[in-house]
Amino acid sequence: MTPTFDKIHFKFKLNGNTYDAEELKEVAYSLVKEGAYYEQVMGDFLMDWLDTKDYIKVRTSGSTGKPKLMMVSKQAMVNSAIATGNYFNMEPGQRALLCLPTHYIAGKMMLVRAMILGLELDFVDPTSQPIFDYGQTYDFSAMIPLQLKNTIDYIYNIKTLIIGGASISKPLEDAIQGLETKIYATYGMTETVSHVAVKAMNGKDKMNYFTVFPDVTISQDDRGCLIIDAPKVASEPLITNDVVTIHSDTEFELIGRVDNIINSGGVKLFPEQIEAKLANKIKERFIIASKPDQDLGEKLILVLESDKNTVDTKIFNGLDKFEVPKKIYVIPQFKETATGKIQRKGTLKLLGNDLL
Repeated sequence: MTPTFDKIHFKFKLNGNTYDAEELKEVAYSLVKEGAYYEQVMGDFLMDWLDTKDYIKVRTSGSTGKPKLMMVSKQAMVNSAIATGNYFNMEPGQRALLCLPTHYIAGKMMLVRAMILGLELDFVDPTSQPIFDYGQTYDFSAMIPLQLKNTIDYIYNIKTLIIGGASISKPLEDAIQGLETKIYATYGMTETVSHVAVKAMNGKDKMNYFTVFPDVTISQDDRGCLIIDAPKVASEPLITNDVVTIHSDTEFELIGRVDNIINSGGVKLFPEQIEAKLANKIKERFIIASKPDQDLGEKLILVLESDKNTVDTKIFNGLDKFEVPKKIYVIPQFKETATGKIQRKGTLKLLGNDLL
């Protein structure tokens, strides 16, 4: 029988303590009144989760547009927690680490998984370099790529780690090979109540493509963008702006965002593909973008986050001729979301009249 959102698993623990629903309400109230800011946010979510409404309000991260407030079904969140638990063979009494902010769906879902699946959840300050008990074994945790990068020497006792919020760069992917921790990239969004697909990034089970969870069906629209039909977490099929190649009924490859496509002289270019080719050649953060051009329509550019004004153009060796940026811009700091993902449009606005 599927658990319901108004029940808390009897094996659930929060920082080592067992709570039923009424006791957890008191904890939530205490966090709101007396906790640090990240604890206040967590307390607010717990109080919302434990009230009588069958939905909660969740704010999107704003990586592809302005953040917006959505109403999300609590039962959909329960169904998502069960799907993750089934995929990763999670069992009551296992230990999990929460080091994500609970402003957004990813952090909220760590709490929901713990309450529904009966996990012993430890939470810490969700900084870009979270500090946790490096001697404690954790069966499961979730991070953004920046947290993984900053704690890569300390995750040896985390058995399974899922990564979301942004893509894993090629240098970071290379760095996690050989680690005993099983690391998975995730695909999902607020609308799908966290992830609906995962991709093993290291170890003997490393995957080439994202694999969707059971009960999730994928297809494409006429733009080549992914359509997700996940009735247990979303009431209707979701049409995304992610261009994909579908390799089987359950596997897909991310190509790039349709709203990022650059049409330069009639040639369609995906910034994400070019960025992947340059990832091991540029140490600083960067994006491939475009600016208006009278002859080409759009001219390919490289925007680099750096204090230096010079770039060795040898880094472009190996690119197709249409993929070589026609101009390089350098700015000291990119615009980013709260989860550390680069805001492409916001970053380009920093260039001001240079883009005209």
